Amino acid sequence: MNQRDVRFYSLLLCVIFLCVNCAETGQNPAAECWLSSHDGQVKFQQQAEPVVFGQSGADTEKVIEVSSDLRYQTMDGFGFSLTGGSAFHIHRLDDITRAALLDELFSTTGSNIGISYLRVSIGASDLDDHVFSYNDLPSGKTDPNLTNFSLGPDTVHVIPVLKEILAINPAIKIMGSPWSPPVWMKDNQHSIGGSLLPEFYDSYANYFVKYLQAMEAEGIPIDAITVQNEPLHPGNNPSLLMLAKDQAEFIKNHLGPAFQTNQIDTKIVIYDHNADRIDYPLEILDDPEAAQYVDGSAFHLYGGEIEALTQVHDAYPDKNLYFTEQWVGAPGKFEDNLPWHIKNLIIGASRNWCKTVLEWNLAADPNQDPHTEGGCTRCLGALTIGDEVIRNVAYYIIAHASKFVRPGSVRVGSNDLEGLPNVAFETTEGKIVLIVMNESANQQEFAIKDGENTVNVKLNAGDVATYVW
Repeated sequence: MNQRDVRFYSLLLCVIFLCVNCAETGQNPAAECWLSSHDGQVKFQQQAEPVVFGQSGADTEKVIEVSSDLRYQTMDGFGFSLTGGSAFHIHRLDDITRAALLDELFSTTGSNIGISYLRVSIGASDLDDHVFSYNDLPSGKTDPNLTNFSLGPDTVHVIPVLKEILAINPAIKIMGSPWSPPVWMKDNQHSIGGSLLPEFYDSYANYFVKYLQAMEAEGIPIDAITVQNEPLHPGNNPSLLMLAKDQAEFIKNHLGPAFQTNQIDTKIVIYDHNADRIDYPLEILDDPEAAQYVDGSAFHLYGGEIEALTQVHDAYPDKNLYFTEQWVGAPGKFEDNLPWHIKNLIIGASRNWCKTVLEWNLAADPNQDPHTEGGCTRCLGALTIGDEVIRNVAYYIIAHASKFVRPGSVRVGSNDLEGLPNVAFETTEGKIVLIVMNESANQQEFAIKDGENTVNVKLNAGDVATYVW
């Protein structure tokens, strides 16, 4: 055998080895496992040993079977509300600490958690330090042409923080939600409750237009707006009572046409309140003149059951669903909050067609400040920012999905297994992400099956795992 033949056969053996190795890798994928334990001793930590699939059968009757052939909604993202108070606390950090924290929150590299969707208030929410709108006037004055419109207080903390976030993740999507219009537009002339006066419907529609145009001028595109935060809860400060018939009227004859005239492509999302009143969004969607402008409906879960959202989807499958708010009450209890939120929101909202899952309130201080007079006094931030930055339970709830289920990922099929609630996604890169919770009181052994590949795993009682392969 000459030297050329030796080189040829050596190369051939290398090719055969690589092909066999690749085939074996394809048949035996290894999944990363990121775990949070029920007691909080382990919080979203990657496990040292991957779980390796094989082609042998399951060692248990409990099998979560993932089917990427069954495809549901495309995800927009997971994240939080960046309240005025949240922005205030983050913006006041020194430059180095703030840059590192924002990178941890909004980048996906390393152990960063990759928040991909934010909700901000249009004007003040109840987690600002005072009530304001973008067109506040002395008592008795009106400004129907909005000549005094200004982003005002948002330019101090909210807009600078959003710009830093966009520098890290330019593709992040932002939703805006108003708690109240300017008080001069309301029948009670007060920030709490009251209803929007019909003579100011056009002015309020243009208020949205001016907000979106002003934010765009700041380099901050707003992907979607909801018409009113919690329209059936007029007791907050600020707040507004807006019945379904009034929201439909406002959209079809004022807001929708104003967006169309001004070539605004920001999505209009209705309702933005609890799952116990699905009649509200359905009433609006039943009106074709209003529905033509509506992208979808938004929900909270302070009332009702998450499964009700599927009824809205089934009635109008061409309209999107968003989960936009759920709080954790201070001081928070990891072993209670983690399983409830994972089961009902990360898994439940996703399995019931939501494109987003957002927790309420990214950051607060150790006293859950700031808030308006009459606003929420027990809203625990995902972060507590004081002398140090503390990561609370909502941070880990969102992290279990946000890091891996990137925008554009599609929810795919996985069977609903008793005691092991779960949800699966396929990413734009073709990876599978499976989030599983053991809601039983005992350790459970179960198998994960993906096509011909199966792996047997265990989860302790109350633990949550994200598997990625």
